[in-house]
Amino acid sequence: MKLVTYLKDDHDQLALLVNGQLYDTDVLHPDLPISMAMFLNYWDDVLPLAMAAEQRIKSGIAVSLFGLPYNEADLLAPVPHPTSCRDGYAFRQHVAAARRNRKVDMIPEFDQYPIFYFTNHNSIQGPGDILCMPDHFQKLDFELEAAIVINKSGRNIKAADADGYIGGLMIMNDMSARRLQMEEMLLNLGPAKGKDFATVIGPMLVTLDELSSYEIPCKTGHTGKSWNLTMKCMVNGIQVSQGNVGDMDWTFAEIIERCSYGVNLFPGDVIGSGTVGTGCFLELNGTGKLNDPNYTEQWLQAGDVVEMEIDGLGKLSNTIVKEESDFSILALKKQSL
Repeated sequence: MKLVTYLKDDHDQLALLVNGQLYDTDVLHPDLPISMAMFLNYWDDVLPLAMAAEQRIKSGIAVSLFGLPYNEADLLAPVPHPTSCRDGYAFRQHVAAARRNRKVDMIPEFDQYPIFYFTNHNSIQGPGDILCMPDHFQKLDFELEAAIVINKSGRNIKAADADGYIGGLMIMNDMSARRLQMEEMLLNLGPAKGKDFATVIGPMLVTLDELSSYEIPCKTGHTGKSWNLTMKCMVNGIQVSQGNVGDMDWTFAEIIERCSYGVNLFPGDVIGSGTVGTGCFLELNGTGKLNDPNYTEQWLQAGDVVEMEIDGLGKLSNTIVKEESDFSILALKKQSL
């Protein structure tokens, strides 16, 4: 099942996407909530109702229902108000390449346990414009990822049970302002201002039953579901990145296990996979310069269109927009005495 949140009469409206049409949940059944937050909080009760409604549409029984064409809707993030947002570090290829480009050895701890950081859940957005300040344009970057959302509360969740806490998968673009990120992380705390201005998810939440045909075994020695889903990123129509969700070394189930250790997870918590190999300009530029000292770095600019596509999860499109401000926090940096 594909769940979409769009703007309707100045409020977010949850809908099912079926055959290119959006059907409002409350029209499909009076007991279905109109928001993703409520849907996630009552997941076990409302999912069967939604799946039955979807089947009625597909079978032609609900012929009296009129849907809104998907391409005419003002799409929001499928989970527009997450209760939290964590981002993992699950792709070994990306980590190894980034460290190689910095001429440092692969860190052995990567293979011992999954890690994550918290980012600003109030800066979650969906398709559309990404507003950026002047300092963000100093090495502005995309990051091609997948993400999940938690669909029920849990604590100390074991990896073997964790897939049952996944509501579905989405595309994630973990936007990064690399100059800010690199400066602040010299102090071994962060990332902060390099990340908190925008994290993009969308365009839809796809439930795990919809992805069953893509399932593959996870990596040897790991636990949890894995999916053969090709991932791509295009900038201004030119493909710059390609990977696969199945290349995740740490599974979402294992990341959930670590996230929930001694901590309550809640419906609406979003967790990203981390960047796929080749999934950002930072890695691509580093590899390019390693192979060719004359390589010209590429970073996102105002007006650029970033499109991410993952098999079965749709296409997420955003345009980079410069805010009408010349305010710079980099200019406020104190000088050493």
